[in-house]
Amino acid sequence: MNDNYTRAVHGHEDGLGLNDRLRIHADERDPNGGGASHDYGVYYDLSGNGDHLLKVASIQFQHGPREAEGSVPGVTEAVLYAILIDRLEGFQAGPFACGENQRQLELLRECMAMTRDRAIMRAHRGVLGKNKA
Repeated sequence: MNDNYTRAVHGHEDGLGLNDRLRIHADERDPNGGGASHDYGVYYDLSGNGDHLLKVASIQFQHGPREAEGSVPGVTEAVLYAILIDRLEGFQAGPFACGENQRQLELLRECMAMTRDRAIMRAHRGVLGKNKA
């Protein structure tokens, strides 16, 4: 496991067994980078007791302004929303269509719209792509 992972994330745990073997690890929240973590690893616990973890995903978020010296390229929240929207649209077009998926789609599209609105407002203030509030 990446030595930069210092925290476990538990928000996905449902108590129903669906996500019990998935482990999420994150790097320390960065006080100089807006207070967020930038690097996440998702692991499947093959043994069920944490002894043998198989990495199934790595998510590197943008760290620092794009194209600024020293910044680390990565994904944004909008990228993850787009992936989730595409996946749920697929389910809604197939045999797993349901009201719960439709509601998730509505909320994710709202999140995407809020992300775009924030970017537009930041652009108008001249702080888009900068570490400024």
